[in-house]
Amino acid sequence: MERENVLIPQADLDRQREFEEKIRGLFAAREAHPAACVDTFGCQQNVADGQKLMGMLEASGFTLTQDPKEADLVLLNTCAIREHAEDRVFGNLGALTHTKKENPEQVICLCGCMAQEPRVSERIKKSYPHVDLVFGPQALWKFPELLWQVYETKKRVFSVQDEHGTIAEGIPVVREKGVKAWVSIMYGCNNFCSYCIVPYVRGRERSRDPQAVLAEVRQLVEAGYKDITLLGQNVNSYGNDLDLNYHFPDLLADIDRIPGEYLIRFMSSHPKDATPRLFDVMAASSHVAKQLHLPFQSGNDRVLKEMNRRYTRQQYLDLVNYAKRVMPGLVLTSDVIIGFPGETEAEAMDTVSLVEEVGFDALFTFIYSPRPGTKAAAMPDPATRAEKQKWFDRLLEVQNNMSAKLHAAYVGKTVRVLVDGESDDPEYPLTSRTEGNRLVRLKGDKALIGQFADVAVTGSNTWALYGEAV
Repeated sequence: MERENVLIPQADLDRQREFEEKIRGLFAAREAHPAACVDTFGCQQNVADGQKLMGMLEASGFTLTQDPKEADLVLLNTCAIREHAEDRVFGNLGALTHTKKENPEQVICLCGCMAQEPRVSERIKKSYPHVDLVFGPQALWKFPELLWQVYETKKRVFSVQDEHGTIAEGIPVVREKGVKAWVSIMYGCNNFCSYCIVPYVRGRERSRDPQAVLAEVRQLVEAGYKDITLLGQNVNSYGNDLDLNYHFPDLLADIDRIPGEYLIRFMSSHPKDATPRLFDVMAASSHVAKQLHLPFQSGNDRVLKEMNRRYTRQQYLDLVNYAKRVMPGLVLTSDVIIGFPGETEAEAMDTVSLVEEVGFDALFTFIYSPRPGTKAAAMPDPATRAEKQKWFDRLLEVQNNMSAKLHAAYVGKTVRVLVDGESDDPEYPLTSRTEGNRLVRLKGDKALIGQFADVAVTGSNTWALYGEAV
């Protein structure tokens, strides 16, 4: 893909700012004060997209609300990664018929990965006539123009063409208050894992210019953000399309040189592109958290091949062993799918044995969910749901015991945390995170929120640590 076809020209971006002014003027002429509700589902990339959508809405004159009943515009920013997420979205869309009945002028929008799937946009077109605007991730940058079309024509607007994907710099952003921020460093995916819909809905990999990323991180540090996560469907292939001989470890090293008190995290990583050099840079960088989320998905080589993951069990083990060697105390987490089509009990237990061998701090575990349009959805799948649940329960038992044991080892130690908010536990009213992203509930004054602090760990369970500021 030619680089010049990826970057949205500045003139086109400026045009979107003009549409924001038009929408603002429309409501000013009515002496109206519109409110918008943005409901985001799914991954951190969707959260980052949602913050841009909120930024464009604020620039268009909307205030933000969390109550769809109060909203003049409701936007569902969707995820297509699992069936459960889709079911929730369709349920919410159905419920919005009631808010639209109460307020017929309410504009209802659907965007994100679900919207880009042809079967979904067709279903919306036929069965959800109260939805006014549908657009996919590739059209996010022109949201103001699409919204203006809805207001001007009073007709439904669909922008779900199969586009190659772009990069749009300078979109307004509304970030959440607090200490955490998300920075997208690339978009799209070239991997085509056989179970995953993402490459079909987010397009091919496009890396942002390193200087644009560095400028954004620098701005966030200066604004007081202290926990910054770099995002991409596969951050380890960052730079492959830039023709600069500049890759993800180079970007991490350059970010680490930005002065300030902050931590850098990143996700997601693909093992096929993770290298010893990446781990060496992490180990040498004072700002890069010694935490690694490296999804392995299965511990069986045949299943990995069917998944099109392009590494073996042993290659994965070699990677994590090297990472642990150069970063003692590394907190390691992963994603796992149980019950992939054709997987046997013995193959599922290979996954369990890899979990036991590695000693993960935590796992994000899923029973396989077929995604229409992917290669895996057409594969024979003889195992029953009950069988898959039994394998899944065994995986959870092993991991929960391991997490509890690893957490118990923290008791009696003092750890450095970033205090990030209030909890719903009156005994431990504050929440915080270690460098390794372990949740620590703690006793202490609210004035600690937003600060790094040393905490004496006094208790633990499978999911959290407990302590007091010292």
